[in-house]
Amino acid sequence: MAEMNLQAGAPETQRTGSNNAIRSSISEKIFNACNYFFFILVGFTTLVPFINLIAKSLSSEHAVISGRVNLIPIDIQFGTYKYVMEDSMFLNALKISVILTLVGTFLSLLVTTVTAYPLSKPNLRGRKWFLLMFIFTMLFSGGLIPMYLLMQNLHLVNKLPVLFLPGMVNVFNMLIIKSYFEGLPDGLEESAKLDGAGNIRVLVSVVLPLSLPVLATIALFFAVGYWNDYFASMIYITNPELKPLQLYLKELLVASSGDFLKDNIDAALNTTPQSIQAASILLATIPILLVYPFLQKYFVKGVLVGSVKG
Repeated sequence: MAEMNLQAGAPETQRTGSNNAIRSSISEKIFNACNYFFFILVGFTTLVPFINLIAKSLSSEHAVISGRVNLIPIDIQFGTYKYVMEDSMFLNALKISVILTLVGTFLSLLVTTVTAYPLSKPNLRGRKWFLLMFIFTMLFSGGLIPMYLLMQNLHLVNKLPVLFLPGMVNVFNMLIIKSYFEGLPDGLEESAKLDGAGNIRVLVSVVLPLSLPVLATIALFFAVGYWNDYFASMIYITNPELKPLQLYLKELLVASSGDFLKDNIDAALNTTPQSIQAASILLATIPILLVYPFLQKYFVKGVLVGSVKG
């Protein structure tokens, strides 16, 4: 009888399990559908301003002035981009931003990495005090006026190095790299030192090749920061030849609806100051967007591993 009861109960158990699996499958599909809908909505919301800029930059003068341009260009024309690409001020600002981003990112990553490596060693004398000194700078600073006076006394005002020297070591980024270094196996460095390698050789030949994810991530942080920064140049730079692209865009947007452009726009271009502003913003955004696809595979891994292992 017991065997018959077990055999009779087996199909019921199987039916119950299959019903639970069907319910979980349906709920999972509903959950995934809600997730897709939510993220598509958020993605579209973030893209709307960008699409609006593209539409304005490509639309005709009458369409922009009349306010008929939303997400689709009206009476498409390319004179706006021609005007911006031939503007000497825009091209000079673009050159300054490219130089600032490349030089600043390289030097900042170099100094930050060299700072993080010894601080990742527990046997470093005074390690805790050094870390406290760095962390103290994250919480307190001398202020804007003392910083300006310092740069002025160092004769750096109206010079390109003033845009990257004060913030060359970012303590937060340094702590991420330090945490990543601490997570590397100690045996790799010990075996390299047994082969006669010094600290610099170990860092260059062993540690850095294994740290590409976090280095690429931090390099992206530095590059985006230098490319988007306008405040430092607004404070320290008055020479028009040294103004980076973001300061140029800031002055372009802050000016009263682009009135300073109206006298220089050829009527034959069929464009408006608003379209020129939109085209300038788009052209300033494209270079940094092109960097993301090459570093995307390192981005998530570098941030997570560098942060969690701390």
